[in-house]
Amino acid sequence: MYESSTQIRVRYAETDQMNVVYHGNYAQYFEVGRAESIRDLGFTYKELEKSGIIMPVVELNIKYLRPAHYDDLLTIKTSVRELPLNHKIEFHQEVYNEANQLLTTGRVVFYFLDAVSNQKRAMPSILKEKLEKFF
Repeated sequence: MYESSTQIRVRYAETDQMNVVYHGNYAQYFEVGRAESIRDLGFTYKELEKSGIIMPVVELNIKYLRPAHYDDLLTIKTSVRELPLNHKIEFHQEVYNEANQLLTTGRVVFYFLDAVSNQKRAMPSILKEKLEKFF
């Protein structure tokens, strides 16, 4: 299993009238976590796109357990629990506050697609090589 974590501080504009992080912002927090997890592997989304592969989201599930508030320092944990064997990759994500309380969990599924034809493709070999050592 591959795991990484990154931190983000809640900005005022991300909260609602109740001083709680607006639920839609968690998709962006998950994106930050995923982008940084791939960067930690020594690879970037930008490089993936330059190679002709795009990764659209095909499924997003979020469970809200506790609220986050303005100025909280959040830790976003991202994991890939299974080595992708075909055209999709699944990321599991958890958001914790500074007291290490689990606030939110999520699962995001992406497809690897050819950028020109939009046809499903296997995971690029360069990314597979980076992930294989964790499985």
